[in-house]
Amino acid sequence: MRVLGVDPGLTRCGVGVVEGLPGRQLAMLGVGVVRTPAEDELGPRLLAIEQGLESWLDRYSPELVAVERVFAQHNVRTVMGTAQASAVAVLCATRRGIPVTLHTPSEVKAAVTGSGRADKAQVTAMVTRILRLDAPPKPADAADALALAICHIWRGGTTNRLTAAIKAHGTGGGSWHGAARQEGPAPQDGPAPQAGAPRAAYGRAPGRSRSSPRP
Repeated sequence: MRVLGVDPGLTRCGVGVVEGLPGRQLAMLGVGVVRTPAEDELGPRLLAIEQGLESWLDRYSPELVAVERVFAQHNVRTVMGTAQASAVAVLCATRRGIPVTLHTPSEVKAAVTGSGRADKAQVTAMVTRILRLDAPPKPADAADALALAICHIWRGGTTNRLTAAIKAHGTGGGSWHGAARQEGPAPQDGPAPQAGAPRAAYGRAPGRSRSSPRP
């Protein structure tokens, strides 16, 4: 599985490509940043991001693209720029028919470090360790892009395999949940108890009829 991680941003858009499978050693194929001048107009900056991402897609031909999900911040201007860069990444991948998955920052941190509250230094340190890099990737946007790719391989890959297994089971006859409900013989001791009914209402001692009075 080859995943392109994108940490969206107008000034610095982090990109990183990781290849591997869950439970196996992962390998970094490339990492970098697509930069745009802060003084330029919005249109040219988005175009530059698109061209930069297209070159990465051309070079590495990823099977999947993982993009950081934009979340609310106090700085609305920063959020808008990040959202616009994120949309460009989604557009570039979708145009090529490449599946795109969005991961929240806390989800990525938890997958890589074990804590959803880890700081950037901790994320960078774990990315360096997981990928067995000689030096930490810089800047932090590049490390975050690699973390996104790692997160998707570890979490998204498992989800994809589970979905495929459920679909394969369904094609063999019946749905996954339907098959689970039909397993085992039907009970022969009267109707099933009603939800919420006390246990004594549907359990009786051997040899005693339901209408027999208690001694």
